[in-house]
Formats: sequence, C-alpha cells, structure tokens
Amino acid sequence: MNPKIAEVTQRIIERSKETRKAYLEKIEKARRQGPHRGVLSCGNLAHGFAACGTEEKSDLRSMTKANVAIISSYNDMLSAHQPYETYPAIIKQAIKEVGSVAQFAGGVPAMCDGVTQGQAGMDLSLMSRDNIAQAAAVALSHNMFDSAMMLGICDKIVPGLLMGALTFGHLPTVFVPAGPMPSGLPNKEKARVRQEFAEGKVGRDALLEAESQSYHSAGTCTFYGTANSNQLVVEMMGLHLPGSSFVNPGTPLREALTKAAAVQATRLTDLGENYTPIGHIVDAKAIVNGLVGLLATGGSTNHTMHLIAVARSAGYIVNWDDFSDISNAVPLLTRIYPNGSADINHFVAAGGMSLLMKQLLDAGLLHNDVKTICGEGLDFYTKEPRLIDGELEWRDGASESHDKEVLASVDAPFKPDGGLSVLDGNLGRGVIKTSALRTPHCTLKAPAVVFEDQFELDAAFKEGKLDKDCIVVVRFQGPSAIGMPELHRLTPPLGVLQDKGFKVALVTDGRMSGASGKVPAAIHVTPEAYKGGLLAKVQNDDIIELNTQTGALTLHVDEETLAAREAAPANLANHHVGMGREMFAGMRAILTGAEEGACSLFYTQEQA
Repeated sequence: MNPKIAEVTQRIIERSKETRKAYLEKIEKARRQGPHRGVLSCGNLAHGFAACGTEEKSDLRSMTKANVAIISSYNDMLSAHQPYETYPAIIKQAIKEVGSVAQFAGGVPAMCDGVTQGQAGMDLSLMSRDNIAQAAAVALSHNMFDSAMMLGICDKIVPGLLMGALTFGHLPTVFVPAGPMPSGLPNKEKARVRQEFAEGKVGRDALLEAESQSYHSAGTCTFYGTANSNQLVVEMMGLHLPGSSFVNPGTPLREALTKAAAVQATRLTDLGENYTPIGHIVDAKAIVNGLVGLLATGGSTNHTMHLIAVARSAGYIVNWDDFSDISNAVPLLTRIYPNGSADINHFVAAGGMSLLMKQLLDAGLLHNDVKTICGEGLDFYTKEPRLIDGELEWRDGASESHDKEVLASVDAPFKPDGGLSVLDGNLGRGVIKTSALRTPHCTLKAPAVVFEDQFELDAAFKEGKLDKDCIVVVRFQGPSAIGMPELHRLTPPLGVLQDKGFKVALVTDGRMSGASGKVPAAIHVTPEAYKGGLLAKVQNDDIIELNTQTGALTLHVDEETLAAREAAPANLANHHVGMGREMFAGMRAILTGAEEGACSLFYTQEQA
C-alpha cells in the first residue's frame, strides 16, 4: 500500500473515532428496530401496501420476502435523468422474478446546473443537495424496506442521495446509473465557440447551435464535470455494479445492468446470510478510494465539499489537507475535457473503469480490503460487463490503454500528481484545480480587480477594463451569502484575456465546479467574505499572490492598513428573493463553511 495513502487513511480513522463510533451505534440500533412491517398496526401496514397487488400484499405481510425501496431523481427536463422514467417498472419486474417486492418509495428534486448557469436559480443549486438528502430520508422513514436503490447521476443529486442513504446506513443500498449520452460536438470546439461569442465574433444563433450539438440527447453530459465524477467515485467506493457507470442509455447492456442491480439489492438484506448495509461499505478506506479515483482523473472540485459532507454522514471527518496529500501521492491518469479534448465515451473506449481500477490497485493506491455491493475487495471491479448471447457476464477488461492520450499508465502519467492544490494564506484557505492548466503550476502576483457580483464582470470585460495582468476577485458568493452558485459565466471572458497574453486568475468564495479549465481559479475560499473573510477588505489594485508551489494565497497589504479598512458591505438583496430563494433563508443561515462541506444537516447536533 502506498505509504501516503495509508497515512491519510489512518489519520482520518483516528480523527473520527468518536463520530464513527456514534454512527455505527446509530445504524445498529436502527437495524434492531426495523423494518417494522411485522409489528406495524393493521392500519399502518394497510396504508403501506394498499396499492399493491394481492401477491405483493401477501409477501409484505411476512418478513421472509425483501421489500426494496426505489428512490428516483427522474425528470424529463434533465437529460441525464430522463432515462429513469422506465426504470421503476424494469426494477419491479426483475425483483418480482426473484420472489421479492419493490416499491417506489419517493422522488427527489434534480436541478440542472447547465440550465440555471448564470441565472437566479443557480443560487439554489448547492443547497439542493441537502434538500435531496432530506427527501431521501423522508422516503425511507416509512420503515417498510429491507434495502434501497438510488437512481441519480448529476451534480448535487448523487451526493444528496448518498447522504440520505447513509443516514439509513443499516439498509443495503445499490446506486443505479443511467449512463452518458453518445458523443456530440467535440468539447474543444464547443469551448472555442463560447469564447468567440464572448469576443463578439459570432452571434447567439451560432452559440446555440454549438451548445445543441454538444448536449444533444438523453444521458449525462459527456465532459468530465461533477456528474461523471459522481459516477466514477461511487463505483470506486463499490456502490455500483462493476463497469456500469458509463454505459450509454437505451442500450441492451444498460437494461441488463439495471436488472442485475435490482436483483443484487435483494441479495444483501438482513433476511439472508449476506447482510451488507451501506453504512459498513462506506468506511474510511472506501472514502479514500473515492478520493484516489477522483484525483487520479482530475475530477470535479465540487467534491472538495461533497465528499466531506458524505464522509460526515458516515461518521468521518475529512478535510482539504487529506485531499491535498492524496493528490500529491496519486498520478494524473486521464485527459478528459476540461483536462483534455476527449470525452467520457473516449475514456470508456480507451479502457475505462476496469483498466483505471486495475492500474490503481496494482500500484498500491487503492485499499483492496473493503466491502462492496458485490462482495469483498475490488478485484471484480477490474472486469467489465458484456452481453454474451443475451446473458450478462463480467470478463477481464483491457490490460493496457487503447488510447494513451486519454488514459495513461501509472508508470507514464500525464502529471505526477492529481492536480488539486490547497492554498492557504491571510486571504483564507481555498482549492485550485491545476490538472487542466497549461503549465503544471500557477505563480501569479498581480493587482486585484474586485467585483461584488459575477454579472459585473461582463461590463468590465466589454469595456476593456480587464485588458491587463490581474487577479479577478469575485466575492460574497459563498454558502451563507447567496448559496455558493457556480461562476462559469466567468470562464469565457477570462479565457479570452488569457489568449490575448495577459496573466489572469480568479479568486472567489464561490464555485467553479467540475468544468474548471485553463484559467487558474482559487475557489471555495473560506472563511467567505460574508462571514468575516479578508476577501471583504480587498480593494482594486491591491497585490494578491497565488502560488501553487508554495501554497500561498496572500493579500500583500500591511496589517496596519488592513486593520483600518472597513469591510465592503454585502448587498445581497437581489440574491435572496425571487425564484424560490426566499424559502431557503434558514438553510443559508446555518450552512457550514466550504471545508466543512457547506452543509446544513449537521448543524443541530454540532451546536448542541
């Protein structure tokens, strides 16, 4: 085992002794208390199976047949989740054929950051994760179930479902993907058109046509953002069937994997000899495996919050130093847009999950002494699914990459590290994704140009006020300020400035998500400006240093001057009312900082 990976794992275990102990006691108590079908009152049970058929009612009266909860994020506006429309019927039939029952327990919201990008609704995006976790908990709270299946893919949905599932950690839980859309317009071409639109070289018709050719059918967006990072991480943690993350929707293999996942959910319950609850699968080693997979592939920076919140849901305390140390130990093995020009389908063709898993295992970068929904260890995850004469089988995957420009080897990686750095200084702590940068490191010391809102930058860009070396500061974007929206509308203009030869970077307490690209961006800066962070005192032309080699995130203004400065006022009224945002005021008020997961769900117990 790689010594640094082992060291990080052990310190997470030591740091979390008390919280993990309390979690395990909680889920063991829940196991002893449920499910309550056998002791429900007649009225309770009658409500629980009123809509079932005669045979299912008979099965649910007993405690000998498994009842599997289906929780879905289906909606037909979100391309990644549209295929889930037919899944409940497929799952119910597959489970019926093995003598058990499935019930659709509940739906959870699923918003699309691609639709809300740069719009008022984006202010709800991050907070929707906790809402999804709560919705999943409500669905499972009927205590009718022996196991669960979670149907979700995209940005906040999978972390939310994971958090909800871990709250019911005594239940075996299988996550079920739906797969990416087939490849469309190459991501590099899409980015080019976006920049040309920002420069005024092409009109909206050309931009819309490029976007439509890129996002063109049902399935997950094909770039390597948070959605596809979710799928990879969940498989690394052993919560998917092997090789199921990136099979395209609407294919015979996709349907066969969905049926197999349904059957697997019946095999893990407390009614048999193979009880495998999700709270036992997601331990410190599984969490570290997820981090290794994320960092070895240059995955989404959103997980510097999401995986912390997920870990906390399982009783573990993880911080950004853990991310940084693992990143330093893990080589970068993939080039998938925005870290390269390939998309997720190209990654699959090059060798995909089975080869990635094999290489990381062989290099001692993954813990193999873990539980998964398929049994002990990750060796099964080095195989890939195939339909042979209509039957689903797992066979050995590729032994080496079919495209070394997309999937490299541990011996000859794209970079020696995972491309995520933690920055620390008087401006606070933040993270920067270096895997997509043009150079391995970012060292920039330049005057600040300060904005209170992302929308202000457009005007300054068009007026030529940013045509210089500068560090753009966009503040009051943090969790408690406005819900921490993504700021991807900043990427095209900053990319244009970079292409003109100016040295530019971004510093913000907001997010840039999994699509963070070639512009250096120190993001998630904490403490956020709204809660007393020094960002609130930065003024135009102050010198800021951003250095990934030294880890510096420094405002070069003397202490006496800073002490005399007033913090800029937070004028957030436009972000707190409208598009439902007023309903989330209470949640914003209790969100933890970015390094604590930007989470509202642990507030009460930690304050008690």
